[in-house]
Amino acid sequence: MSEEFFIPKLGQTVEEVTLVTWLVKDGEKVSQGQGVMEVETDKAVFPVEAHAKGYIHLGPFNEGDVIPVLTVVAIIGKEDDKFEVRGSVSAVAETDSAPEQKMVAEVAPSVGSVTGGENDRVFVSPRAKKLAAETSVDPALVTPTGYAGVRVIERDVQEYLKQIPRATPVAQRMAAEAGVDLHSMTGTGPRGKIVKEDVARVLQPSAIVSNSLTVMEVQERIPLKGVRGIIAERMGTSVHTTARVTLVMEVDATELVAARTRLKDRMEQIWGFAPGYNDLLAKICAVALRKFPYMNARLAPDAVELLGHVNIGLAVDTERGLMVPVVQDVDKKNLYQFGKEFRELVDRARKGRSLPDDLSGGTFTITNLGMYDVDAFTPVINLPEAAILGVGRIAPKAVPNGAEIVVRQMWTLSLVFDHRLVDGAPAARFLQYIKQLIEEPYLLLAG
Repeated sequence: MSEEFFIPKLGQTVEEVTLVTWLVKDGEKVSQGQGVMEVETDKAVFPVEAHAKGYIHLGPFNEGDVIPVLTVVAIIGKEDDKFEVRGSVSAVAETDSAPEQKMVAEVAPSVGSVTGGENDRVFVSPRAKKLAAETSVDPALVTPTGYAGVRVIERDVQEYLKQIPRATPVAQRMAAEAGVDLHSMTGTGPRGKIVKEDVARVLQPSAIVSNSLTVMEVQERIPLKGVRGIIAERMGTSVHTTARVTLVMEVDATELVAARTRLKDRMEQIWGFAPGYNDLLAKICAVALRKFPYMNARLAPDAVELLGHVNIGLAVDTERGLMVPVVQDVDKKNLYQFGKEFRELVDRARKGRSLPDDLSGGTFTITNLGMYDVDAFTPVINLPEAAILGVGRIAPKAVPNGAEIVVRQMWTLSLVFDHRLVDGAPAARFLQYIKQLIEEPYLLLAG
């Protein structure tokens, strides 16, 4: 009997994936554990392996198709088997989300539903439902291209929006009165909506917009989708929902610089990598988070939750955008274990091959811009965490030392915390302890 091969769940928030490529051909013999296809989420590209051995028969899915998770995309069985999905198409289409996430819209056959009289209906993915609600689109008017043509996916709503002019009521009235075709206009409002200023510019090409700035030609539009869209959504949510407070502290890192230099000289050949300041700072923060557990917390609807694991994320710049690989249980790992795991996570992130758990589960985040000559900055909290530490460059400065002026390696740290969870004084004590460990790194041995 043949086995159904389906798109697995790739994390709690992933609802659909894009088929990047098939790694096998239709009818090819495969073994258990062999890579069959590569799919892309909003975070990375993942291989999907065969869970059985036999001959694989591919379904009607091509590169670039957006496919809901848990969709059957092939079968593995005998050489003369053919691809087919057991049960009804509707039943399979429903398996990708929890019951409360499904929305069924009654549609006419001409819209692209499965024909069948009173049973005509199309399923709407959660993301498509969300976008339709945000843009006031009736899903019943959207042509579905999802599984077997009975499921509206996010891309379908996006295509529908491209075909209709979206405009504010005022803009619609102005255009109607002046006989202006909205289809020929490009909107500058939220999500490309046509606003009254857009209509006014058509009526008066030389007009000046309300903020007194001359209208400029747009050279390029970069859609807010994929990683960039996720960053925009999450950072915007963080800024608008947290009570952010920033503490800035200058630290004398001279002793830490010396310790790192000695470690590099001694361990680089043995470990295969040179321990860096991010490694040392992560270990220092792990010790501080254990000493001050109220910083290792998150906000629940009715409580502040102190977390049992110290999982530290470190922001990494990649071609696909900002990624935050998370090292689990940093307080239980030595410097070598942390450094090795962190570099593996960064390598996967930069290649776009992060595993689902690589980028989740953090309890505290460190973001370092010192390599770009930044002295200090205010990072945005990575929700639902309580705080984030911004790290600037280490630079030699002349500082007073009693009656003398000496040159020391100074480091600026910026702790941004959510005042809903932590008050200013406790947060300051946490940052002050990090400062103490940096200035006197031998204290780590006493922890």
